[in-house]
Amino acid sequence: MADISFDNTEIAFAYKSDKALQKAHLLFSSMASSTLVKWGTRLTPWAIRAGLPVKGLIKDSIFEQFVGGETLEETAEVAKTLAQYGVGVILDYGVEGKEGEENFEQAKEEFIRVIRYAGSQPAIPFISIKVTGFARFGLLEKMDALAGPDDGYKGIMNKDALTAAERLEWERVEGRMLEVCAAAATNKVGVLVDAEETWIQHTVDALTTRMMERFNREGRAVVYNTVQCYRHDRLVFLKGSYETAHAGGWLLGIKLVRGAYMEKERKRAAQQHYPSPIQPNKDATDRDYNLGLTFCIEHIEDIALIVASHNEYSNLLAARLLEQRHLPANHPHIHYSQLYGMSDNITFNLAAAGCPVSKYLPFGPLGDVVPYLMRRAQENSSVSGQTGRELSLIKKELKRRKKK
Repeated sequence: MADISFDNTEIAFAYKSDKALQKAHLLFSSMASSTLVKWGTRLTPWAIRAGLPVKGLIKDSIFEQFVGGETLEETAEVAKTLAQYGVGVILDYGVEGKEGEENFEQAKEEFIRVIRYAGSQPAIPFISIKVTGFARFGLLEKMDALAGPDDGYKGIMNKDALTAAERLEWERVEGRMLEVCAAAATNKVGVLVDAEETWIQHTVDALTTRMMERFNREGRAVVYNTVQCYRHDRLVFLKGSYETAHAGGWLLGIKLVRGAYMEKERKRAAQQHYPSPIQPNKDATDRDYNLGLTFCIEHIEDIALIVASHNEYSNLLAARLLEQRHLPANHPHIHYSQLYGMSDNITFNLAAAGCPVSKYLPFGPLGDVVPYLMRRAQENSSVSGQTGRELSLIKKELKRRKKK
């Protein structure tokens, strides 16, 4: 582990041609301009809705950088390329959830189709799902309002205040989740349940906990919950989740992330006059992330952990903690992940060191994944140092190749 260097650009970009690297350089240079990103994220969705001829430009630039393709078949080529360098794929059907029972059933079937496909591919160990893909947001919100502070990791869902129609609706939601997780268990694919907004997260946690209790048996994790460390209560939640799983004799699956929705969460808390659930600063988020990571590895026999991070220190910390405990780098309960199109210096250098690592790879029709792409553009322009770091690494590799 001491030999891992995230500065090795030859390993990081071996999978990219000179042309692809130059395109990435142009894209990240553009995203370094906050003004360009501001107007681009506003105008792009409008241009697509208006039918303007911009799809070709988008597909050849930001879509190609951050998305696997419009179809599963297109993602196969990306997965094949990554596999040559020891990197797997976490498939994410990147279409934003649409309300309505028909849409919910369609989303469930799509998740199952993706699971079956992943099960047929050796380099696709996981898929990602969102509960809001097959459940009405208002229903989740109502159930969440009835929850106690520790209901999520105990799997408790209070349905007493629901109407008869809402109870039937919730039964359909549970049924969809059960079908998805059962398909994953059959096909030996892990299901990563995405985090959502705090005002529906209790219910998502409780539902996910129930699925983990059912399917995470005999030392194998099928279902993983997502813990967002930019929330100040998540370290306590993580430890409570472990106690629940340990007492129940099942394996806790955790995807550890720093988090999303920060501005939305703070704005809602201010508008509705309740304490913000968000950490006071980035240092507190980093502290809790690394404490959570340490806790999981200290209990690695009972916790299956996905280190989902673009932070170099956190990734190195995980590798070193395993080494300190005399555990193999490819322990079956550890996996690393970064978004496709970002932090290749982390992903490919981890893979070269024998660590199990995958790229989070969204796919879907271009028009449907535009919200995801706009978030990537905004986050890369706002995350301190991220775009600058990507650019400096790309420049370093282009310079190295010229000297050959």
